[in-house]
Amino acid sequence: MSLPYVLVLVADRASGVLPPALIDIARGMVQGDTAVTLSPGEAVEIPCPAPGPGQPTIETIRAVCARERIDALLVKARGRRKAVLVADMDSTILVNETLDDLADLLGLGPEIRAITEASMNGELDFAAALHARVALLEGKPASRLEEVLNGLAIHDGAETLVHTMKAHNARTALVSGGFTFFTRRVAERIGFDEHHGNELAVRNGILTGQLAAPVLGPETKLVQLERIAAERGVKRAATLATGDGANDLPMLRAAGLGIAYHAKPRVRAEIAMQVNFATLRAHLFAQGYPASAFVA
Repeated sequence: MSLPYVLVLVADRASGVLPPALIDIARGMVQGDTAVTLSPGEAVEIPCPAPGPGQPTIETIRAVCARERIDALLVKARGRRKAVLVADMDSTILVNETLDDLADLLGLGPEIRAITEASMNGELDFAAALHARVALLEGKPASRLEEVLNGLAIHDGAETLVHTMKAHNARTALVSGGFTFFTRRVAERIGFDEHHGNELAVRNGILTGQLAAPVLGPETKLVQLERIAAERGVKRAATLATGDGANDLPMLRAAGLGIAYHAKPRVRAEIAMQVNFATLRAHLFAQGYPASAFVA
């Protein structure tokens, strides 16, 4: 009989390789079987039994691996490959926080960044924080959005994650508390099947300081996850969600595989599945895809 769990270890390719000695330590901690290489020097998976009383927790394993800047994810072996991907945009698919970047261009950086940080850490209600930040944009030219767009950077592995899952018949969606001006273009660039975000109100080329539609916040992200899963004909267990901020928590908790990606402290405190060092490729390794199966 196959073992019910798999411990996945992933290194950040940019900062080093996966140490063989650490693989042995991790294998001993979970009383695991022989490690299987998913990507040489980058990722392995270790089949293992279910965690038992007195055994190291995933938090302990993660802390040991973090000393070498290695991520550790303990996943159930059954149903690893997911049929739905729902991803946050800002600081997840993108390196950027688009509203903060816009604020910097407009000379509003410190004020808006303070609100963003408090919101993403769960210290402020998301909708109230969004309205407060958008209000500060009143009277500014909408053309500055194009400047932000031109400066966007995509996190390593984003296209590979989306294209690999789509090649295996998954439905992919970019669902963001950011703005549709950016989600539309980022989704097109990376290949997401659909995108959702908040819509800025513009009049005569000027930002009005208001939204043109109801706020897409934490609960809406969860609703979108559930809708997409229903349309795809699968249960929550077959979904993967990833994000970094407090507004992602409902969908991260609900997904079959909810991954906190380079996340804020509040999110790391609540979500056991974490990628703190590696790239978005780790989401594929967690599902059991070897690098040889990736679609670039």
